Amino acid sequence: MPSKAPYVVFGYGSLIFKPPPHVISQAPGFLKGYVRRFSQKSHDHRGTPENPGRVVTLIHKEDWDHFSGSDAFPDEDVVWGIVYTINPLYESEVHDYLETLDVYTIEDGIETVVTRNCYVGRPDNPSFVGSEPLGDLADRIWGSVGPSGRNKDYLYQLAEAVRKLAPASFDSHLFALEDRVRELDDKNSDETQAQ
Repeated sequence: MPSKAPYVVFGYGSLIFKPPPHVISQAPGFLKGYVRRFSQKSHDHRGTPENPGRVVTLIHKEDWDHFSGSDAFPDEDVVWGIVYTINPLYESEVHDYLETLDVYTIEDGIETVVTRNCYVGRPDNPSFVGSEPLGDLADRIWGSVGPSGRNKDYLYQLAEAVRKLAPASFDSHLFALEDRVRELDDKNSDETQAQ
């Protein structure tokens, strides 16, 4: 009797720096034709119902183009993350929440499809907020705090984790947003010291 194939999942947000349970292996990987954007309200982790923070979601590039004609990075359509192999005994715990997408790794210089399972927040989701100007988004993230901590810490951890994934990993939107939020840190630190 053949053994069950491993269950493979792509992590592109907090799963990059906070792996899911039951992981038996992991490797950097990327998704084509999608963007990672802070377009999901977080009422319960990085914000509150009164002041929801923002967390990332994946959005198909064509859908995103409809929401954001003014995206500062209109040509990017690759999202880097981690490909996790989950113990097949625990597949049912995560299967119902995932989409079927092609996720790639680079093995010996060749792109290889390694998984087809990934969570995607859809635009018809009530917590989907769409595109926000980068400055407004930075202000929201800088000032939001929830039960899981400060929203800006989520951003900083994600940006650092993406930088460490692979030599080719990048996310211009993520890094530009990180710069804006760090500028707010510096500005508020300067104002506090001047008092």
